[in-house]
Amino acid sequence: MVKAVVGANWGDEGKGKITDMLGKEADIIVRFQGGANAGHTIVNDYGKFALHTLPSGVFYSHTTSVIGNGVALNIPVLFKEIQGIVDQGVPMPKIKVSDRAQMVMSYHILFDQYEEERLGGKSFGSTKSGIAPFYSDKYAKIGFQVSELFMDKDELMDKVTRVCETKNVMLEHLYHKPLLDPEKIYEELMEYKQMVEPYVCDVSLYLWNAIKEGKEILLEGQLGSLKDPDHGIYPMVTSSSTLAAYGAIGAGIPPYEIKQVITVCKAYSSAVGAGAFVSEIFGEEADELRRRGGDGGEYGATTGRPRRMGWFDVVASKYGCRMQGTTDVAFTVLDVLGYLDEIPVCVGYEIDGEVTTEFPTTHLLEKAKPVLETLPGWKCDIRGIRKYEDLPENCRKYIEFIEEKIGFPITMVSNGPGRNDIIYRKK
Repeated sequence: MVKAVVGANWGDEGKGKITDMLGKEADIIVRFQGGANAGHTIVNDYGKFALHTLPSGVFYSHTTSVIGNGVALNIPVLFKEIQGIVDQGVPMPKIKVSDRAQMVMSYHILFDQYEEERLGGKSFGSTKSGIAPFYSDKYAKIGFQVSELFMDKDELMDKVTRVCETKNVMLEHLYHKPLLDPEKIYEELMEYKQMVEPYVCDVSLYLWNAIKEGKEILLEGQLGSLKDPDHGIYPMVTSSSTLAAYGAIGAGIPPYEIKQVITVCKAYSSAVGAGAFVSEIFGEEADELRRRGGDGGEYGATTGRPRRMGWFDVVASKYGCRMQGTTDVAFTVLDVLGYLDEIPVCVGYEIDGEVTTEFPTTHLLEKAKPVLETLPGWKCDIRGIRKYEDLPENCRKYIEFIEEKIGFPITMVSNGPGRNDIIYRKK
């Protein structure tokens, strides 16, 4: 059976913890999109980890971790990450890398930095990990696929030379930066070949056979619905589809095989990067929530940037769950809200004097003001509770209020950062 774990909002919802938890029952865990531009924070028996490319189920010895064709593969980052977890006592993971995955090149990272520098105050808030230039090249058909590392030297060198000619026009005339040397780019590719060669696999065929054998497969998404380039807050989005539907493409499996879509929602909102964020809060109120939030505070797992904070947004979350094709909602970091006397929830958007509960396109979203409804807090620590009925009444009311408003069943409630800090609810 294939399950997908994806985000409902701007990312940072706690997908890593849910994948790590569900990994106990999985045989194979697949990253199917995105790159090292965002991270998943995991807390388990081995310690605390920030993963960027590796799937979050990599800590189980019985699982195989797969990098799908839809991933922006930064090979040095991947292998630094593998070494990093092994150095912390984690057994060497079983890794498979799709022969159809494309590679983030050193110049993609430079182009990302140069473009943000050029845009100045109008930048997109990029993590400068090379993701937008990488996907631009992929769709312009001038990217490098892992399989191309095994081409004849002359054939590969010819492509490298052609790509460098294209890039050097921009470097010289737009960015006024040093030009690329084809020989050095070829050497970079050969270094990548040496690193990745033992792990290269026809992932689509491998997964097809695993499905036929009845294996449990988890697809792990990066970021969330609102960062999708088609359905998110364009242009302040990422460059690959963040939706569960893309899991079929990014892993190379039939779409009808995805039987369960677990969409992760935070009990409040947070976001990294620029873009409309209707329920955002500021000042001391935001600082307090940021300080208490996440695991050790709300800061980006990749950049360390302070996350923007807000109250739970029903409009955005309902839309995000709908776009994901949600079967189950995992509701995370609920324990964080225990300090509040009252908890505001954004239940609608006021745009040009009219209230809507449907998520609009970006130009209207930027005009939206939050319509808030306030619920009573529970004023106690809920960590350690394992049964839903043992939660304080106001805590259960908060969960049930959110569930009714978004219209999707909350079947898991996370009340702490650890793997076992979870409460299961029936649909």
